[in-house]
Amino acid sequence: LSPRVPPPTLRATCRSRIAPPLGRELAKRRTPMLARSRTLLRPVASHARRPLCTGGKVSPMKTGTELYMSLYPEASSDSGLRLGNITPDFACETTHGHWSSFHAWKKDKWAILFSHPADFTPVCTTEIGRLALKYDELTDLDCLVATLSVDPVKSHEEWLEDVVAHCENEIEVKFPIIGDADRSISTAYGMIDPATSGEQELPLTIRAVFIINPENKLMLSLNYPACVGRNMDEIVRCVKALQLSYQKSIATPANWPNNHADIPLGDGRTTSFKGSVFLLPTVSDEEAAAHYPGYHTCDVPSKKAYLRLVTEEQVKTAPTN
Repeated sequence: LSPRVPPPTLRATCRSRIAPPLGRELAKRRTPMLARSRTLLRPVASHARRPLCTGGKVSPMKTGTELYMSLYPEASSDSGLRLGNITPDFACETTHGHWSSFHAWKKDKWAILFSHPADFTPVCTTEIGRLALKYDELTDLDCLVATLSVDPVKSHEEWLEDVVAHCENEIEVKFPIIGDADRSISTAYGMIDPATSGEQELPLTIRAVFIINPENKLMLSLNYPACVGRNMDEIVRCVKALQLSYQKSIATPANWPNNHADIPLGDGRTTSFKGSVFLLPTVSDEEAAAHYPGYHTCDVPSKKAYLRLVTEEQVKTAPTN
């Protein structure tokens, strides 16, 4: 990959004292919001572009993950945050203490940044509880988790007692919750409109999920409205799929790993490709044959050889750096 230098990332300073607990304001629906100061975003020093895979394992195929990732620009042309972009860095207060840098906290690891609209609200209460149940599984995947809303940290700490009490399972919330009371992080990540949020009595961040790779690049984002809770099984599935793609230069089909349970093969059919995956479109035939000998190309009417399947067993034995 070419040694480009990305534009400076943004450091967002979070001051939890600026606003009262937003969730309780939402519950009471009567006390006006306190005036808030404008977000202060300041650039931090630029850093040279790091090589692919400074953390975790990555596919050694030059036409695989490395080439595929190069198709995504590291910064957008209009300041919007898009897939492949380097995510904004920020300093903040959390339920685990002060962070001087989000990037330093997640250094060389996969991470999930999970926002919720407000503390002391029904759907959010269930989401944090269900995410807590998935925390150990995500930790086993070497994926960090942090959640966020525009409430201050004190509100988070008080609300967590309700979260634990309401969950039907016995849980412990082990991940940090960020206090974004001045809305700077929510604004930098596009979770709230900076032009209108200051005029709203009860500004709500969208339900967003950002999955970020070891190079601090945004690999997946999910946006939900305040009225629909997220499925934690799907979030875990996405982490597994992204890591597998990163490590093995593959792409997961729809409904993976419950896919291709019965496909045509020659004059008959086979069930041997259940849970199989595709090679990335960028992978050359030469590298495909070298790393996945015997891969199967599905026969389709167009006769174009783009549906290149590899089995679970082939993926397990394929090399990584």
